[in-house]
Parts: sequence; structure tokens; C-alpha cells
Amino acid sequence: METERRKSKRLPLEVSIELEKIEIDDIITVKYLTVDVIDLSRSGIGFKTNQELKVGSFFDTRLQIWTREVLDAIIEIVRVSKDGDTYTYGCTFVGMTETDTLKIDIYQMFNE
Repeated sequence: METERRKSKRLPLEVSIELEKIEIDDIITVKYLTVDVIDLSRSGIGFKTNQELKVGSFFDTRLQIWTREVLDAIIEIVRVSKDGDTYTYGCTFVGMTETDTLKIDIYQMFNE
């Protein structure tokens, strides 16, 4: 049996969001990209896209949650898997207000 390594429970979420690349060097392959979010937790998101992105990349995003509120967040790609032409990414939040994190926690409490 595989041990769960995630810090927080995943909640399903089906929205499309736009990612904006945060540049650390002068090499830009993707500035803006629309992806399909598949799940969300207090610590990060999972999404799918047909675009190959680099693990360790940082993106700024605005994420609409179940209550229709929009959260501003900075994410870091920490994991990737590929199935055919589709990449599935796991990302952690590296920049999100505590207020926005609490919105995710409250939603989870009322929907368990």
C-alpha cells in the first residue's frame, strides 16, 4: 500500500486558469498559458496541459474557486507526468495570502 505524501487533502476543481511565467533569466519559452485545473488543496494545485513546462518553474496565477472567489497565487511546478500528448503537473503554492488559504480550508470543512 502506497503512503500518502501530500500535506493536504485534494479537492476536485474543474476550471481553466491562465499562468504567467515569472522570469528568473532572459530565456522565455512561454509567457502566458491557459491550463485545466484538476484539483486543489491548501498547499497546491494539479493541472493538465499539452505544453511542456520545466519542474522548478514559477508562475503567477488567479484561480477561481468553488465559491466563485478569485485567489491570487504564485505556484512552483514540483512534479510532472506525461500521458500521450498531455502533461499533468503538481504544483505547490509559494505565494498566497493566509486569508486565501483559509478560504480553501473552510470550503473543505463544509464539504467533507
